[in-house]
Amino acid sequence: MSAHSIPQAEPRRWAMFVILLVGAFLPPLDFFIVNVALPAIQNELGASSSADQLVISSYAAVYAVTLITGGRLGDIYGRGKMFFLGLIGFAAASLLCGLAWSPWVLITGRMLQGATAAIMAPQALASVQAIFPEAERPLALSIYGAVFGLASVIGQVLGGILISADLFHLGWRAIFLVNLPVALLVILFGLPLLKETRVQSAQRLDPVGMLLATATLCTLIVPLIEGREAGWPWWTWLLFLTVPLLVSLLWRYERRLSQKGGSPLLNPTVLRAPGLGQGLVIILLFYSIGAFFLLFSVYLQGALHFNALSAGTLFLPFGIGFLIGPLLTPYLRRFVGNYLSAIGMGCETVGLAGLAWLIATTLTGRPPAMLPLAVLLFVTGLGQGLAMPTLVRMVTGRVAPQFSGMIAGVTSSVLQISTALSVAVIGGIFYSMLGNGDSGAVITHAFIVALLVMAVCLATGAGLSIRLIRRSFDRSTAPASFSLK
Repeated sequence: MSAHSIPQAEPRRWAMFVILLVGAFLPPLDFFIVNVALPAIQNELGASSSADQLVISSYAAVYAVTLITGGRLGDIYGRGKMFFLGLIGFAAASLLCGLAWSPWVLITGRMLQGATAAIMAPQALASVQAIFPEAERPLALSIYGAVFGLASVIGQVLGGILISADLFHLGWRAIFLVNLPVALLVILFGLPLLKETRVQSAQRLDPVGMLLATATLCTLIVPLIEGREAGWPWWTWLLFLTVPLLVSLLWRYERRLSQKGGSPLLNPTVLRAPGLGQGLVIILLFYSIGAFFLLFSVYLQGALHFNALSAGTLFLPFGIGFLIGPLLTPYLRRFVGNYLSAIGMGCETVGLAGLAWLIATTLTGRPPAMLPLAVLLFVTGLGQGLAMPTLVRMVTGRVAPQFSGMIAGVTSSVLQISTALSVAVIGGIFYSMLGNGDSGAVITHAFIVALLVMAVCLATGAGLSIRLIRRSFDRSTAPASFSLK
C-alpha cells in the first residue's frame, strides 16, 4: 500500500469503501448476535448469570474505550494499515471465542474482539473525508449509516438462524467462527485494492492522552454496563465521581501538549469547534433507542412467549426501514437539507409513541396486530436511518480532514456511551418497574413506559437539532474548517 494520501478523484474509491465498510459492519453484528446465544453458551460452558452478562458487557466496554485511540492510530499510521491489523486481530479473537473451553476464555476472547474492533471500525468513517470529493460524501455517509443499522438488526436474526441450523454441529460457536471466512475474503480482495490514507504532516502517538482517555471512559462505561446487574454497589458510584476529575486532567494535559506543538489524542482546538459539543449531545440523545433492542426482545419472549428466532424475525421491519432511510437521505437532503436529522428523529418519536399506544390498547398476553406493528417498526427504523447519516455529517463536517480519524473515534464512542446510558437508565426504569414480577401484564406496562421515555429523548434531540441548524445558518463568518457541511 502506498504511503501517500489519495486524491479526491481516486478512481477506485467506492470499491475501497466497500472493503472498509466491513469494519463498520462486524462490530455491531458481533455485539447483537450474542444475545440469542446466551442460553446455549450457559448450558455448554456452565457459565453463571454474571459470566453471561460479562460475555456482552466486556466486549461493549473495551470497544467503547478504545475507539478514540483506534481512530487516531489510523490518522498517524495509515487507515488501511490499521484496518487490516484490526481485522486480523478480530479474526484471531473470534477464533478464540469459537474454541473457548470455559466462560473466562470466552470473556477474554470477547475483550480482544472489542479492542481489535475499535482499531478496525473508525477507519471507514474517517476515510470518507479522505477519499471522497465533497459532492459524494453524503451518499457515502448514507451507505455507512445503512450498513451500521443493518448489522444491528441482522445480528438478532442471524444468531437465531446459525444456532437453529447447528452447522457442522458447532452450535453457538458458529456465531463467532463465521467471522473467519469473512475476514479471509476481505484480506484477499482488499490488500491489492486498498490504498493508504493518513495525515500528511508528521504525527506522534500521545500515550499519556491515550491512557487518560481510556481511564476516563472506563470509569464511565464500566459502572453503566455492570451497575444494574450488580445492584449499584459503592464502587460504581465511586467510579462515577472519578469521571469529572479524569476529564479535567485529560483536558489540561491535552491543552498543554497542544500548546507545546505536540500531537494530542484529543485536540482541544478541534473540540472547541462551533456547534460540535451540541452535535455530540444530539447524537447522545439519538441513540437512546439503544435499549429498544434488548427490551423489545424481553417483551416478545417474556410477555408474549415468542421463541428466539421468532422474536428476532420481528426486528426485520425495523431493519428494512433502517436500510432504506440512509439510501433516501442524499435525495431528501436536496429539499430539506440538514433538517432531515430532526425529521428522522421525529419519525422515531412517532413510531415509538405509536408502538406504546398499540401495545397499551391490546389485550394483555395477546400479540399486537401484525400489520400496524410492522408499520410502526418500519417508521421507527426509517427515522433512525434518515437521521443517522445527517447527524454524523453534522459532526464530522465541522473539523478539518486531518482530524477525521479523531472525530470518527469520538463520534463512535459517543454512540457506544449513548447505548450504555440507554440500557442503564431506560433499562433501569424498565427493570425497576418489573421488580420481582414476571407476569405478562407487568412486563407490558414496563415496556410501554420505556418506549415513552425513549420517545421523549428523541423528541428533545430533534428540537436541539433544529436549534443547531438555525444557529449554523446565522453564523455567516464561521471558519471554513469548522463550517457545517
